[in-house]
Amino acid sequence: MTMTEPSSRRIEVSVLARVEGEGGLEVSIRDDRIEHLALRIFEPPRFFEQFLVGHHYSEIPDLVARICGICPVAYQMSGVSAIERLFALDAPRDPEGDSKKHSGAPHSEPETGRNSQTDKGPYNPPGSRPDSQRNSVSGSQRDSELAPWVRRMRRLFYCGEWIQSHALHIHLLAAPDFLGFDSAIAMAASHGDELRRGLALQAFGNRIIALLGARSVHPVGARVGGFWHAPALSDVAAVAAEAERAVPAAEALLRWTAALPLPQQPQHFNCVSLRHPLEYPMMAERIVAESGLDISVDDFEAHFSEHQVPHSTALHGLLEGEPYLVGPLARVNLNQDRLHPRVQALLTELGIDFPSHDMAQSVIARAVEILQAALEAAEILADVAPQTPAYAELAPRAGIARGVSEAPRGLLWHRYDLDADGLIQQARIVPPTSQNQARIEADLAQTLTRIGLNADADRLRQAGEQVIRNYDPCISCATHFLRLTLNR
Repeated sequence: MTMTEPSSRRIEVSVLARVEGEGGLEVSIRDDRIEHLALRIFEPPRFFEQFLVGHHYSEIPDLVARICGICPVAYQMSGVSAIERLFALDAPRDPEGDSKKHSGAPHSEPETGRNSQTDKGPYNPPGSRPDSQRNSVSGSQRDSELAPWVRRMRRLFYCGEWIQSHALHIHLLAAPDFLGFDSAIAMAASHGDELRRGLALQAFGNRIIALLGARSVHPVGARVGGFWHAPALSDVAAVAAEAERAVPAAEALLRWTAALPLPQQPQHFNCVSLRHPLEYPMMAERIVAESGLDISVDDFEAHFSEHQVPHSTALHGLLEGEPYLVGPLARVNLNQDRLHPRVQALLTELGIDFPSHDMAQSVIARAVEILQAALEAAEILADVAPQTPAYAELAPRAGIARGVSEAPRGLLWHRYDLDADGLIQQARIVPPTSQNQARIEADLAQTLTRIGLNADADRLRQAGEQVIRNYDPCISCATHFLRLTLNR
């Protein structure tokens, strides 16, 4: 009698290229099936949440900006949103939002859903709606306490971050995968114009951040209630002139990404993002999902959970016990009707259809958001008025502050427990990369299985790295990336 020994292989990728942070991928294959797959994040924990304890709420914007050098604006805006929602108690509540506070059962689309007539409408430039209308929609609690000027400047601030982050990812991290290069440097000889365009767009985004934040890395201009100072109109005019060049560059970028030789690898996943009544979401009060979930920011913890896994120093996020996707593709899938008319027209011209459940299409979603942000930035910059002071004073109170915004990589949720003096007693921050980790592992398992687990080790290694880069993980934020160990 003969017996066949189980087959096994081991493949190691010592460092994952073109992502932010440190980690590894470990895959064990036995008898042509994946026995174990772990996205290992071994970057040391940074304990930022504990660092915040004991600090005054006014320090939050400057402290949380240090969590990430790529998306500091997102951390600042989620933080100030949380504090302002707690302090602005005299503002009228959104009756529609209150009625949606339920156990999480799927909403009724005809009445309150994302396809309802009350939820539809033409594109609205940020901050363009009157106060009476602003106080009757989700977000009224914060908006009624802040001047429309502050709201518009925050949106401009966020546009800058989306542009610079997405431009970096598309040109320096993702494009080499789709064009067959090992790096952006290797691309330069044959795609120099495209890389220069990408760097110019990134610089434009950084200029917007510096306009309001005094610098583009770890900006210091934001505060609870608004900004420390309004930008000089001469500086606004200079950045507005750059916007005139950035918009056609962003249009050209979307055309270019639409023509990239992207693999077709559709999968099933549940998209999650913010949803705003009138705008493409950057800061909003409602969290929605393709599964039908439609909840207040305050109800996040009732539906979303995090758990520790042995192979990662970052927590894994789940929605009702299942993986989910946050980020540009999720936002476009759930909010394509909120895109600027020029973006929608170009997508129609190019024959690009959303929603899409192919993660390779995320590079197109990022280009969509660059154009969206460039158009919005140009509109806002063309109409900036002097503002003194550039902030609203809010009276502190004890309580639980919850806030959320859309970082370039997805939903970024904050919670702060404050005492009567405004001191932080407890903090919790849920970054997008930790929310996507379980979805990345599911994608890796499906992709490697589809290729064939007996395929050449280099091919599996390359495919695994590309899958991970599609999500643009910011591992330091999640703590926090690749070494691939494949056992078979």
